Amino acid sequence: MSTTRFLTGITTSGTPHLGNYVGSIRPSVRASQTPGVESFYFLADYHALIKIDEPARIQRSTLEIAASWLAAGLDPAHVTFYRQSDVPEIPELTWFLTCVTGKGVLNRAHAYKASVDKNTAAGVDPDADVTAGLFMYPVLMGADILMFNAHKVPVGRDQIQHIEMARDMAASFNHRYGEHFVPPQAEIEESVATLPGLDGRKMSKSYDNTIPLFSSREQLKKLIAGIKTDSRAPGEPKDTEGSALFQIYQAFASEEETAALRKAYAEGIAWGDAKTLLFERIDREIAPMRATYEDYMAHPEKVEALLLAGAKKARAIATPFMAQLRSAVGLRGLGSAVQAKAEKTSKAALAAFKQYREKDGLFYFKLVDTAGAVLLQSKGFESPKVAGQAIGQLQRDGAAGLAALQAQLEALDSSTHASAVQALVALAEAADAK
Repeated sequence: MSTTRFLTGITTSGTPHLGNYVGSIRPSVRASQTPGVESFYFLADYHALIKIDEPARIQRSTLEIAASWLAAGLDPAHVTFYRQSDVPEIPELTWFLTCVTGKGVLNRAHAYKASVDKNTAAGVDPDADVTAGLFMYPVLMGADILMFNAHKVPVGRDQIQHIEMARDMAASFNHRYGEHFVPPQAEIEESVATLPGLDGRKMSKSYDNTIPLFSSREQLKKLIAGIKTDSRAPGEPKDTEGSALFQIYQAFASEEETAALRKAYAEGIAWGDAKTLLFERIDREIAPMRATYEDYMAHPEKVEALLLAGAKKARAIATPFMAQLRSAVGLRGLGSAVQAKAEKTSKAALAAFKQYREKDGLFYFKLVDTAGAVLLQSKGFESPKVAGQAIGQLQRDGAAGLAALQAQLEALDSSTHASAVQALVALAEAADAK
């Protein structure tokens, strides 16, 4: 079964609320448990610097968000869960992509255009208070995605543009330097709920109308009591359409529970009783996670250890891939010029793929260096064509190919992995030089 990579970033700029849980955390955790899916989740603290200049707030938000995802069931053993700033290859890739991305593309970014439009309407310089970070953050987002060659990126419709920009960056880089990046696709989940806040508008930190995900039981009850309702008295039928209270309940309840509340609305349930039902239903789902969250908050060193372990997993992919990209753009040791010349006259200086058939009837291949050492060993394939396609993918994608085909290859230790990547890069360079 082929593996599909999903990647999700969470900006560390605030405290997670129920809207984040319903719209992102809960569906993402469930998706991470799907067979055939390799999931990457990262805390986008570089992105937070664009709009937050309070160091303590970014640090606190990083802890709160990480603890929330872990408490909600994200398993670091089965996903790659890391802090963006712990992977230095990401800002390096950002610069590579900056050099192949047209300014005109960035001029059309929604966030930048909104700032320009706001300034123009106010009669001030169009770029007043626009930082280079705000202007360039689509490139950083592109690097987040392309660093791990994510196939799918779950986003809301308002974020589709960023995925399209990442596709443009991948195409531009591939056109100049060969096929290194997989064009990502936006994964739109139409069924994911958007929760209303306390005042009926979309639940958002911008509106100050949120219900923190891990409020205490007492605080949760108090906040729900403050949800805006109309003036209809007990006994009067009430409308479910436009009711923030009903919409929030529906996001947590089963179909049967939702139908029961809809019936109660029609029969004139008192708003106080409806709020009690909502409180008990939310708390039933959140309470089992609350203790885990509070434990992580009380022991941030546990979260730190998990994030650093996640960064190590992420860099096991990013470091060799970045070495491949550095070589592709020409950032090479000066001795490689001599090596490249030698390779033109001596094909024996390159590692080579050997394809063969075993007694079990399956087809295998291995990558062997000039000394005869095996750098890669495949598992069995049903046909020589499929084995050949795998070889082609390795020659084309290098480290990314290794990661994509890991189920079809014997396990590598870190030193052999690095040697295999170097050999694949050399093969690609030799092919380009012909």
